[in-house]
Amino acid sequence: MKHRTSPNRSPQSRAPLFEALADYVKQPKAAFHTPGHKQGRGIDPAWRQLVGDNIFRMDLTVLPETDCLFHPTGVLKAAQALAAKAYQADHSYFLVNGSTGGNLAMLMGVLFPGDKIIVPRHTHKSVIAGLIMSGALPVYIHPEINKEWGLILNVSPETVERSLDKNPGARAVFVSSPTYHGICCDLEKIVKLAHLNDRVVMVDQAHGPHFLFHPSLPTSAMEAGADICVESTHKLISGLTQASMLHVKGPNIDTRDLEEVLLLTQSTSPSYLLMASLDLARRQMALHGRELLEKSIKISVKLKKDINAVKGLYCLNPEDVKPFKLDPSKLIVFVDKLGLTGYQASQILNEKYNIQAEMADWDHVAFIFTLADGPAEAGKLLAALKALAGSCQPNTRLKKLDIQFPSNYPAMSLTPREAFFAGYKTIPLKDSVGEISTEFFTVYPPGIPVIVPGERITKEAVEYLRDMKKIGAILVGPEAGQPGKIRVVA
Repeated sequence: MKHRTSPNRSPQSRAPLFEALADYVKQPKAAFHTPGHKQGRGIDPAWRQLVGDNIFRMDLTVLPETDCLFHPTGVLKAAQALAAKAYQADHSYFLVNGSTGGNLAMLMGVLFPGDKIIVPRHTHKSVIAGLIMSGALPVYIHPEINKEWGLILNVSPETVERSLDKNPGARAVFVSSPTYHGICCDLEKIVKLAHLNDRVVMVDQAHGPHFLFHPSLPTSAMEAGADICVESTHKLISGLTQASMLHVKGPNIDTRDLEEVLLLTQSTSPSYLLMASLDLARRQMALHGRELLEKSIKISVKLKKDINAVKGLYCLNPEDVKPFKLDPSKLIVFVDKLGLTGYQASQILNEKYNIQAEMADWDHVAFIFTLADGPAEAGKLLAALKALAGSCQPNTRLKKLDIQFPSNYPAMSLTPREAFFAGYKTIPLKDSVGEISTEFFTVYPPGIPVIVPGERITKEAVEYLRDMKKIGAILVGPEAGQPGKIRVVA
């Protein structure tokens, strides 16, 4: 079915893929194709009773009416073109493997084995995975750290500039902005510095899919002139979990190379439910993003002030992270003055007050406040935090724990790829200091590697992992919990 846009109707009001799926499920088709549940008829009845039938009817595969993600000529091509227009990109690609898949595609689609790339050491583990797969050589740069709060901030333009001067052969600069905590670097300055030196700029903007749609939010990667960026549409706006987008702008990215890599890194059975959610999330933000964000930002800013009026609590303010910017969607609430770890506070909030936080750390709990939240949600969170604070003894500050995220990174002994494929021996993590790791250890969330392949393991890293596990952190690494062993280069 063809859809026409009236002269007075914005093209962004269309959702071509969603419209095609909605049209298709109304037709009396006999399905002799995947998926095997055949538009829900084979689904467990309990699930169908819980969610209804239509969601399963729209779980389709590549058909003439639904188009093909890897050779789009119809509704998917139109949907991705609308996304590019909305996000100020030249090309946009739907991702069904999350921003992890986008990071892999960016690195493998731009870099060749042996290419140097300037990359923050505090970046997500998927970026290191992309270095392993591409064979590129990382030149690690280190973020600024707020010692008062023990928070990793972000990389400064000055740090990037120094690395560019020291590494004239580097092909690209990679930046993660915002961080998991919503802290953003000065992308415009970094992009200008990199482009003056003829470097490609890649941005992991997984936590910033909303930035472009409100003027008070930090500058988005495409606005700043980055060449390529990935965004998790599911994290802060209305895509389904695992739904992300990859945006390209300017002449520095060979889109044919990139598309070849997307063929390698994405499922050949992409979910049409995920892709339809991308189509609709783009439409929602293009048409109503500013007004939706205006409401949520105002409520979030007020909520932050209200939290800071509660004795024993402190919610991170923009002034605390200067000269970096702070996304108001992220509420970072320190609870150490209550005598609680963030893990303890998160557990109490969940079990006693039905508040589910985004993440916890040793001294704080993080909450995300999005366009889906309003005064009722803000009131419920504030009431729970007040009750939590009121239930604790005043002035029983948590004993200062010396468990700052280790920042004394050693020099790289092997490239991530060399270490990952090296011969190895398996030893207890506690005995691994000085050895070269062949694998990752992270605390999740946020998934920043404490140990990465190719680095010598430090005493501080081992102690940090040990201490974080003691206070309830989730360690992600092979045999992380039992009995705590690690593979190192033999």
